[in-house]
Amino acid sequence: MRVTIPKGAFNPAYLPLLFEEESRYLVLYGGAGSGKSVFAAQRLLIRLMERPGRNLLAARAVAATHRDSTYALFKRVIGMWGLGEVFRCLDSEPRICCVNGNEIIFKGLGDPEKLKSVTFSGGELTDVWIEEASELSEGQFNQLDLRLRGRGIRKQMTLTFNPVSGQHWLKRRFFDSEDKRARVLKTTYRDNLFLDDEYRRTLEGYRESDPYYYQVYCLGEWGVLGRSVFHPGKVAGRLKEAPEPVCRGEFAFETGYDGQVGRVLIQEESIVFARQEGGCVSVYRAPEPGREYVIGGDTAGEGSDYFVAQVLDLESGEQVCVLRGRMDDDVFARQAYCLGVWYNRALMAVECNFSSYPLRELERLGYPEQYVREGGGLGFRTTAGTRPVIIAGLVEVAREHVEWINHRETLREMLSFVRNRNGRAEAQSGAHDDCVMALGIAYQVRRERLGQGGGSEWSFAVSRGGT
Repeated sequence: MRVTIPKGAFNPAYLPLLFEEESRYLVLYGGAGSGKSVFAAQRLLIRLMERPGRNLLAARAVAATHRDSTYALFKRVIGMWGLGEVFRCLDSEPRICCVNGNEIIFKGLGDPEKLKSVTFSGGELTDVWIEEASELSEGQFNQLDLRLRGRGIRKQMTLTFNPVSGQHWLKRRFFDSEDKRARVLKTTYRDNLFLDDEYRRTLEGYRESDPYYYQVYCLGEWGVLGRSVFHPGKVAGRLKEAPEPVCRGEFAFETGYDGQVGRVLIQEESIVFARQEGGCVSVYRAPEPGREYVIGGDTAGEGSDYFVAQVLDLESGEQVCVLRGRMDDDVFARQAYCLGVWYNRALMAVECNFSSYPLRELERLGYPEQYVREGGGLGFRTTAGTRPVIIAGLVEVAREHVEWINHRETLREMLSFVRNRNGRAEAQSGAHDDCVMALGIAYQVRRERLGQGGGSEWSFAVSRGGT
């Protein structure tokens, strides 16, 4: 039987994935009204018609929700495309059968063990569609993933969801780390040519009335509703308007030795900022002669795998540069050394809770301006006394001067920085707080430098040249 799909049936944004065969996982996520679920149903119907031996399991967290969502959506597409002679819909189960013997079965995941009894009239399970994948636990996902095995037809999982539940195992699995078997596509209502004008106007209305809701629900940004430490509306509004870096790159340099003490030195005259796409250093405002800067640093520690250094203009308070990346301690120390020298030998306060190696390396290299806390000792120590103070200071900045913050990853971290059940401010499970803590330290050091802040657990001092 020859089947003709109506011309213009697909949103153009999805066309590159229409016949994607190589990826094990198709991850379709984004904002409300983007049409991702419709495309998933369209594509999977075509996939089932292409050849015998393919069978689809449509999965949701709760079985009862299928009837008004995935099952209804398949029936709608079948009706719109005139495929009533190709597919037979069994409302009583529900189940959809193709004339070539392929089938669609709809299941909930309340009891993953029941999935082991799923059988098809012919062939094996080759495809899984998880609608509202953010409602599943990682264990439930793994159970489905394990069902797709065996040789022959290439197996594939399609995941569709809105990332409104905040930082999630999905983000850790498919976004924070690269899985070469996954193809990820983000879409919003702007990509949906078939969206009715009234609904489009409704979504657009949130742009002004509730910027945070617009950022999370309409534009599909990761976030947390109701528990955010920082003002969500202001942070989300800034995230929408934040500039791109004027350049990205990393530092190249030469080393030498101090003839008197035999200490390794980076030759300051040899420091070069090498531009490269995807570099670990994002520059928003290049250093200007005569201006003073301060740097706050957070090292990779418990629950964290990024090194971060935040550079502030002392006078204006603007975040002018960010060093962020996964790297070894010594690499971070040398990049931070160059960053500080480049920004006019900025006062540098690197957190020292988990590893003192970067601080010792900066001292060994002869960095001239390191922060010294009260009682001696290099670096900034985050304690039960200092931590609430630096977070409170950053909360004030986000509320009163959010336009100072330029780095989008920092703003995203601020949206997922929440209060737990005990009231402690921290990154939501699965999220990072490296940028937040480094920026909080930087603003505290700025206040001390300007004589505007301090506390019983610290005082301002400078270590010069590691002596």
